[in-house]
Amino acid sequence: MSNDDQYGGGHGEVGGTGQTRTRLPDSPSDPYGPTRRPPRTARSLVTVVGVVVLLIAAIAFANQSPDTPEDKPADDVPAVSSTTATGTAPVTGKNGTIPKGFAHDEQGAQSAAANYAVALGSDAMFDATRRRAIIQAVYLPDVAAARQSDLDKIYADQAFLARIGLEPGGKAPKGLTFISRTNPVGTKVEKYSADTASVSVWYSTLFGLAGEGSKNPVSEGWYTNTFELRWLNGDWHVSEFTQKDGPAPVGRDQSAASAEEMAAAVSQFGGLTYAR
Repeated sequence: MSNDDQYGGGHGEVGGTGQTRTRLPDSPSDPYGPTRRPPRTARSLVTVVGVVVLLIAAIAFANQSPDTPEDKPADDVPAVSSTTATGTAPVTGKNGTIPKGFAHDEQGAQSAAANYAVALGSDAMFDATRRRAIIQAVYLPDVAAARQSDLDKIYADQAFLARIGLEPGGKAPKGLTFISRTNPVGTKVEKYSADTASVSVWYSTLFGLAGEGSKNPVSEGWYTNTFELRWLNGDWHVSEFTQKDGPAPVGRDQSAASAEEMAAAVSQFGGLTYAR
């Protein structure tokens, strides 16, 4: 990975082709419990995938051919190469703040998926201008056009913004710092062909408002997004994606940071460009 201060993080996810829906955080009854997203009631919201969206189905690997001498044991450990870093630089440039120029291979598809998860889960999704730039950079052109109006409606919904503690325009109240950051842990190719790929990204999130009096303190969540990618005009682009909860590790017995410490950490530690 290389340092990239352009990223925020978090829960502003974007949807696919109508097979998933957006799920954004509720106000937690336990201030240190996981933040969850409210279900969508309107049909238009159900068609859009949000920062934490509901996974429809995981894509399985193809079975072995019938003439294979013996079945592969179910408890086989994956090859080391499936989890080790490739050592290949992820990109050659940027489209605004979004990395671009991913390699036309499995490694490039995984790097693209990880970086797109970061962009779609960032606090920039709550700003109209920055949201439009992300959508145009990440999605296929025809998909971006379809998603733009739906996403604008979601992020402009005053009831939704109030529920997560934000003011109109996605602004944090005075004295509070809004935090929405996605932190990829790893990627996995579900299937791959010359011009299409299905890649899962496992990641943690930080989402909430840091500051004295916050009713939505910053909490951690764990999710897995599966991105459907297509190669077009020299780069990978998203056609849709889905999401499921976890796998979530057992939390350690650590004291929660103060509001000031959390706000300072997010402002002082920049984001990263992720490479497979």
